[in-house]
Amino acid sequence: MGFLQKVGNALARFMYGRNGADHLGLTTIWTAVVLSIINAFVHQAVVASLLNLLTTVLMFWALFRMFSRNLPKRRAENAAFLEKVWWPVKRRFNTARQQKQDKDHKYFTCPNCGAVCRVPRGKGKIVITCPKCRGEIHGKT
Repeated sequence: MGFLQKVGNALARFMYGRNGADHLGLTTIWTAVVLSIINAFVHQAVVASLLNLLTTVLMFWALFRMFSRNLPKRRAENAAFLEKVWWPVKRRFNTARQQKQDKDHKYFTCPNCGAVCRVPRGKGKIVITCPKCRGEIHGKT
């Protein structure tokens, strides 16, 4: 058994029963990295000090969460983060990308309720009735 394998096994034993890296922890670390990069370009002492303090707090919080043994609480925090922040943001980006890649349909947003309506391209000027609120959307495909 080599030295690196022994170190890896020791680290695995140490992390057993601890939270480790999850979405909230990794997002916190990446936020701290971005704030640190921004801090490198700030020339005002007060703003730089505040950014440095915020970066330090975020890094310590991420480390605390990773090494925490209170798994139910950390998992609940991560689940709340995923539900309220991660999945809505990811869904928004994926939806925009899918609409951009869809060459056979045009997407219209209802001005009344915000529902997205998909219609085939090449139909000319059309009037779309929103399936949710029955409002009219005028557009050209």
